[in-house]
Amino acid sequence: MAPILEVKNLCKSFGDFALEEVSFSLEPGYIMGFIGPNGAGKSTIIKLILNLLRKDRGDIKVFGLDHVKNEQEIKNRIGFVFDENYYYEELTVSEMKRIIAPFYSNWNDKIFKHYMKKFSLPPKRKIKDLSKGMKMKFSLAVALSHNAELLIMDEPTSGLDPIIRDELLEILGEFIQDENKGVFFSTHITSDLDKIADYITFINEGKIVFSSPKEELWDRYVLVKGEKDLLDADIKKYFIGIRENRFGFTGLAFDKENMARKLKGRTVLEKPTLEDIMLYFSGREENV
Repeated sequence: MAPILEVKNLCKSFGDFALEEVSFSLEPGYIMGFIGPNGAGKSTIIKLILNLLRKDRGDIKVFGLDHVKNEQEIKNRIGFVFDENYYYEELTVSEMKRIIAPFYSNWNDKIFKHYMKKFSLPPKRKIKDLSKGMKMKFSLAVALSHNAELLIMDEPTSGLDPIIRDELLEILGEFIQDENKGVFFSTHITSDLDKIADYITFINEGKIVFSSPKEELWDRYVLVKGEKDLLDADIKKYFIGIRENRFGFTGLAFDKENMARKLKGRTVLEKPTLEDIMLYFSGREENV
């Protein structure tokens, strides 16, 4: 089976910023978390996938189809949930639905009504009067009501409280039970991805640092805490980044097994979070 989303050697330049040979793929049945610091290129890549920006070179395929030549078919089969609201603010929820529904050949009004009830969305309320969480739920209801096979999400949980975020993650877990579907989830709230992502793709300064199964990251990297006198040249070469303070150091290291063997009993070794990995790889850890 072809990847549900495949990006190969994607390049795009904007003056002093460039995406350089970006490549990754998402297989059906999985959730891919897309992470990176602000300005790394996450939203640009999503716009390129959706053909809202024109790439300089490279290939993008969705469902095995070229994203430009087959744009209409692809967009009929994907759902979008973005941080920003792209709906007509003066229309009610029901009025907006009546405009959107005809664009999708597989629109199912019964499913939409199910999610309206599940999310407690008021049909007669204007879009502008919805809370941020309600707007996200409306976007998700639309995405789930036309049998979307791929959800593309750009910071959907930004600014939302933990209860609403957990509700979204639960729905994504239900959605992905259909192993023919996939989720591409760009977010800076890495704790959400700790809970649900199968794969993690990390971009920094326009380049892919890694694209791996999440569990492989836990096997590959380790958070090390110890006293500064342990940091000789031989040990430092195993670290991606080190943060020092007057009490000691904390660092992210690769070659987990070797570090455990070399520093056995002299340090504390912990499983890093995705936030730890992102911060140390992007060089944003600071000495204090």
